[in-house]
Amino acid sequence: MKKYLFAAIMLSIIPLNFSLAQSAGLNLTLAIPSGEFKEKVDNLGFGLSGNINFISPKPKSPFGVGLNLGYIVYGSESRREPLSTTIPDVFVNIDRTNSLLNFHLLFTVGLPTGRIRPYIEGLFGGSYIYTTTSVKSQGTGEEFASSTNFDDWAWSYGAGGGFAILLSGDPNTDQNTIYLDLKGRYLFGSEAEYLKQGSVKIQNGQVSYDVSRSKTDLITVHAGVIFYFSWSPQE
Repeated sequence: MKKYLFAAIMLSIIPLNFSLAQSAGLNLTLAIPSGEFKEKVDNLGFGLSGNINFISPKPKSPFGVGLNLGYIVYGSESRREPLSTTIPDVFVNIDRTNSLLNFHLLFTVGLPTGRIRPYIEGLFGGSYIYTTTSVKSQGTGEEFASSTNFDDWAWSYGAGGGFAILLSGDPNTDQNTIYLDLKGRYLFGSEAEYLKQGSVKIQNGQVSYDVSRSKTDLITVHAGVIFYFSWSPQE
């Protein structure tokens, strides 16, 4: 229940933040399991992350506050199966995906001016960890059935840092400027139960789950862009 309540609160705040936002970013993400999580999941994860900063570092104050949303796939499997025992001559694709969706409050301290701006971050929030299976047509790739096999929630917090490097615009006003964003983070995740590649077993028409449990620490590496669009030195 708490995962749905937390997600609802975060998602309800996002439209307001867009109207107040001073910068926003979008990043490609590489996720590396760490600690106990690495002992269970030994493959890399890939995904996207985005942030909205409704307070960005300025010359009068180097502090920023915002929200961060990320989606990571940390495992996947695919196979080809007959549609059913009564229709064995029609085949479908069955795809299973292990995913992690995280929401964090984002606190930033950074250099507010210049073409290259180093910064550090603090994050607090949580991650919804879930596994889904979908059935898709071989011909069109259209999904016509899906199910969530297993899910859980983990609280998380962490820190990181990076550099924003000017790509276009005037760094003296930061109105409609674009920066290259390169950063890394370490997220400490609480214990959770989850599935990984190979955790779903099918035998004699019956399904069983080999559930893993551990802390869910992650190292994430990000590369993307930051857009500034609201403040000027006169503010």
